[in-house]
Amino acid sequence: MIGSARLEDPVSLEELAIKKINGGQVKEGLKLILRAAKGYEEVGRIEDAARLYKYLGYAVLERTNSVEKARPSLLKSAYLHLDLIDGEISKLEIDINALDEYCFSVLEIFAILNDHKSLEKYAEEFARIYEDLGNSYRDNEDIDMAIQVYESAHRYYKLANNVEACKKIAETLITLYGQVAESGLEGGDIQNAAEAFYRLASFTRVLFGYSIHFIEMMDTSAKNFEKASKIAYSNGDLDDTTTLLVRAQYAYLLARNFNRAKLIGLNTARMLYQVISAHRSEGDDEMATEKLLELTEVLIGVGKLDEAMETYKSALEGKSNIEFRVRVRLAALKWFAALNSREDVLEDIENIEYYAGRRKYLKALELAENAMKREGLIETLEKIHAAEGVYR
Repeated sequence: MIGSARLEDPVSLEELAIKKINGGQVKEGLKLILRAAKGYEEVGRIEDAARLYKYLGYAVLERTNSVEKARPSLLKSAYLHLDLIDGEISKLEIDINALDEYCFSVLEIFAILNDHKSLEKYAEEFARIYEDLGNSYRDNEDIDMAIQVYESAHRYYKLANNVEACKKIAETLITLYGQVAESGLEGGDIQNAAEAFYRLASFTRVLFGYSIHFIEMMDTSAKNFEKASKIAYSNGDLDDTTTLLVRAQYAYLLARNFNRAKLIGLNTARMLYQVISAHRSEGDDEMATEKLLELTEVLIGVGKLDEAMETYKSALEGKSNIEFRVRVRLAALKWFAALNSREDVLEDIENIEYYAGRRKYLKALELAENAMKREGLIETLEKIHAAEGVYR
């Protein structure tokens, strides 16, 4: 009786389900996952129930390749996540990270179900929630949080195809990033100012396209990244110096200041070879690998793709993760966008950076992979795949 009671405990059921799935008894394991999900729901552990219904839906979809068979579990998860959203926004202290996760899950599920009507409906709802939160944070002069939630509002209005609301939020974000940039310059936080100008440029593009307005803001970002790198260098911090120089290189690229971007890229490459060698001699393989990836980005940015891919392979030998894959694709996309003045590619870059910035690297990688399946980038993507060992 005690053993039986323990098995009906949702935590124990979930543990047993995972053991069965890992042991090859997938069908039996998924049945236990369903029982565990129902058990969590009965005891009020809604987040765990939502998580398991989502897992079950994905597992069914993977096994059967049938959206219809996965639909009941995925819809159950979506509606439980909506309950979680209602609960979160009713709190005095809202956990933005939790709210982000819940909203992301709902929209992800409706995207998988190809339910565009529900996707747009809830994206619009979430956008209004985040816009109201942004207004509250702004009224309380919490600019960092206001920016974070306004960016989510902008993303959701875009998913809802609400063009006017997108522009309105973009104008607000331009104002706020302008304040951050000005504050950074006045307070000597040049790197933060550079980051703010970069984001300011992105939202300027929403209003004016790949225009002189965008280029001027991106060029200002580049100059400040370059200035910040000189400060880091004067402090003897070569790791920060090279990181900031890579940011400067790509900001100059997007500003179509190709001569400056190339000069910085070549100088940074020379510096990185020395930095990588130093880290290896000290036995710091992790930092050496990180700098190899930076070198990959630099080489892509000066048009040395084949050399970049050899460096990328070396980096992956030290550490292979999704973030690296996202960064390499972003570098290639920025290079292509700058060379061809492609606003559509800039739009893709902004979407990828949004998810990467929130550490949703799987989503960022999916978007980056799709973005590179366009004429002019397919050959580059094939070379990236070859370096990653995807296609032999």
